[in-house]
Amino acid sequence: MLYLAQVQKNPISQQIELQTLACQTTETVWEVDKSDVFPLAKDSSLGEGVLVLVERESNGEIISIQEAKEWLLGLLQQYLTKNAINPQFVESEQNKIEQWRQEITSQNLELNRRFLEIETRREELQQLEQSLKQEKEHLEELAKKLQQ
Repeated sequence: MLYLAQVQKNPISQQIELQTLACQTTETVWEVDKSDVFPLAKDSSLGEGVLVLVERESNGEIISIQEAKEWLLGLLQQYLTKNAINPQFVESEQNKIEQWRQEITSQNLELNRRFLEIETRREELQQLEQSLKQEKEHLEELAKKLQQ
């Protein structure tokens, strides 16, 4: 998992630590998360206050650390500069939204089809159950007549 973290010195132990600021939940979604602090190797050359991208395994082991400066500048340039939201960007986002809308509509149609199919089968089973019940009653009447 990828984290944005800040290098800091623990005021009690004086050891260098990483304080998480956010974690990546999907390719394009980040969640603010300041709940995790983990130690940094003593031989680290990162100074206090530096923002870093930290890739960690599920067991907490650090896979890689890199300064976040270029990554942050890229985000600023892509989304927050004067020309970041331009007609091409808007059109691209509209196309994504239209594609999602079509996918949802298709899924909705499929669900409706399945629902109708299940409802039809349920009605058929009820009719069959009623028919079997009538057949059973008829056979019981015949059995009584035969016994008499």
